[in-house]
Amino acid sequence: MVKAEIEEGRDVVAVILEDHRRMEELFRRMRSVEADRGKALTEFAALLIAHGEAEEAEVYGALKRFKGVDDDEVEHGSEEHAEGNKALLALLEVKDVGSDAWDARLEDLVEAVGHHVDEEERTILNGARESVPDERRAELGDAFQKERAKQLTSDCGSLENVRAVVHG
Repeated sequence: MVKAEIEEGRDVVAVILEDHRRMEELFRRMRSVEADRGKALTEFAALLIAHGEAEEAEVYGALKRFKGVDDDEVEHGSEEHAEGNKALLALLEVKDVGSDAWDARLEDLVEAVGHHVDEEERTILNGARESVPDERRAELGDAFQKERAKQLTSDCGSLENVRAVVHG
């Protein structure tokens, strides 16, 4: 399961990057016939929803206030969260783990999330590194982690919740 505890004073960029690396590891597990793919998907779903909701609630709006962080990229990041959530829902709705439908929808999810992670790291996070003071990045890191932990304890990756996020 994804860690829900909060490590005070962590830079928001570092925390977000750590989540991205965890998502990549979960993708590897979801592709492997030797792994518990269903369990990896359950963990991934919780992490993706908690991560995206925390970014949008606590980070993106705050970053828009800093010169050097591109408002259009932040808005685009929110749109890409919606695309990733939609692809996640499609995969969660596949009954047979490892079927052709599973593989196709996993590929769609990897593409959507991978594209978002790449753009976010090159634009939004680099903008934050260059423009947001260390103290403010630590404050944002705390806020992000608290919201992510709240999401994780609410079963945010459940099929019902992912449907609500996508259709809500």
